[in-house]
Amino acid sequence: MAEDLSKSYGSLEIFTSVDLAIDRGSKVVIIGLNGAGKTTLLRILAGVDEPDTGGLLPGHGLRIGYYAQEHETLDLDRTVLQNMMTAAYELAEVEARKILGSFLFTGDDVHKPTRVLSGGEKTRLALATLVVSSANVLLLDEPTNNLDPASREEILGALAAFEGAVVLVSHDPGAVAALNPERVLMMPDAVEDLWNAEYQELIELA
Repeated sequence: MAEDLSKSYGSLEIFTSVDLAIDRGSKVVIIGLNGAGKTTLLRILAGVDEPDTGGLLPGHGLRIGYYAQEHETLDLDRTVLQNMMTAAYELAEVEARKILGSFLFTGDDVHKPTRVLSGGEKTRLALATLVVSSANVLLLDEPTNNLDPASREEILGALAAFEGAVVLVSHDPGAVAALNPERVLMMPDAVEDLWNAEYQELIELA
């Protein structure tokens, strides 16, 4: 649960009094114009940034997986395979390679240093590490940006099949449709509503 969250940068108020409850397995999409605080809210929920007011109340057994647009969750000095093994220490290398293959990393690709990957490749790797991380709540910030059609299809399939809770920020109507959200949070005013088809049209405008 998030209660009474607010965030400002100097005199610039991003949002105030945000309350949000994420139930087990719930699917929520956050929408709003650029600058409405969507990424900032996700970073606070992920524990990356601190709110100016309010706080988070984690549920029992909470394990958060956070996908950041800038791929800051990846260690650029490690290889593709090393990033996977770090995300799940109990994972056998053969299993890690199998999962990487489903994210289109094959053969010697797994030994590439992460820093030389393209933006789309980093996106695929970051999402692959989430798949193996045993997270039960995913916080996803524009996860389909920079993806080629084949990669995007893989990601949307994984998103649709994920059984845990998901909080999604996206301008991609296909990603939102794959998530099949139950609720929407409109920023910066933190107005919460049940999802309906009218919001799907707003996704492309936001």
